[in-house]
Amino acid sequence: MQGQSQQQAYDRGITIFSPDGRLYQVEYAREAVKRGTPSVGIRTPEGVVLGADKRRRSKMMEPDSVEKLHKADDHVGMASAGHVADARKLIDVARRQAQTNRLRYGEAVGIETLTKSVTDFIQQYTQYGGARPFGVALIIGGIENGRPRLFECDPSGTPYEWQALSVGANRNGIREHLEEEYEEGMTLGDGVDLALSALATTNDGEMTGTGVDLATIDVETEQYVKLSPEEIDEHLHERDLHADQAEEEAADDEQGEDAADGDSDNEQ
Repeated sequence: MQGQSQQQAYDRGITIFSPDGRLYQVEYAREAVKRGTPSVGIRTPEGVVLGADKRRRSKMMEPDSVEKLHKADDHVGMASAGHVADARKLIDVARRQAQTNRLRYGEAVGIETLTKSVTDFIQQYTQYGGARPFGVALIIGGIENGRPRLFECDPSGTPYEWQALSVGANRNGIREHLEEEYEEGMTLGDGVDLALSALATTNDGEMTGTGVDLATIDVETEQYVKLSPEEIDEHLHERDLHADQAEEEAADDEQGEDAADGDSDNEQ
């Protein structure tokens, strides 16, 4: 009981470290991220792929109202997991920084510079009283000097650079899939397929074009391009990940099992 009361005393204030050096409110913010639907980022030599699971709570919701991927600048995209309202605030911070850089220096902002501007803003909310940490994790990807870059921003305000990563629910399972399937020389199209297969690990292999967001930023054009639901459906069909196909295959398997049961009954 005494240990619990001590923890409760330290987790009430964001500015107070516990005796073992922990900031409980930051840890709670990470738990909020785990409750969000997953987002993934893939870096390839040809560009960056961002993907997000945007399943609706109800089929009555408009699919376009669920926002998981965002354009920060022509050459930068962002994906989020966690509290959507917190994500919107940080995306606005990133967009202002990108536009300020263009106005002040006449050039596109660097991906690493942009990421550190966002994480510096996040970190302030872990050090000063009267506010809570952001309950969201971000993936920031884009092209910098002709080179693809991919970063993660976590609720502590720490930036990490990755070849491939996921944030949100089932992060460890998706990371294992990425580690097994990722290849350094893959094409941008391969990156799209890998992003879809990674997201499918949390959907029992069943997805639709309206339930997934995908965007690419390729090295040649350095332009953020969001794929349409029809284009996503094509990729899902090619990898046998579409919900319609999964239902058909399940029905075929069930028919096969029924036939096998009939055969076994006859043999008896």
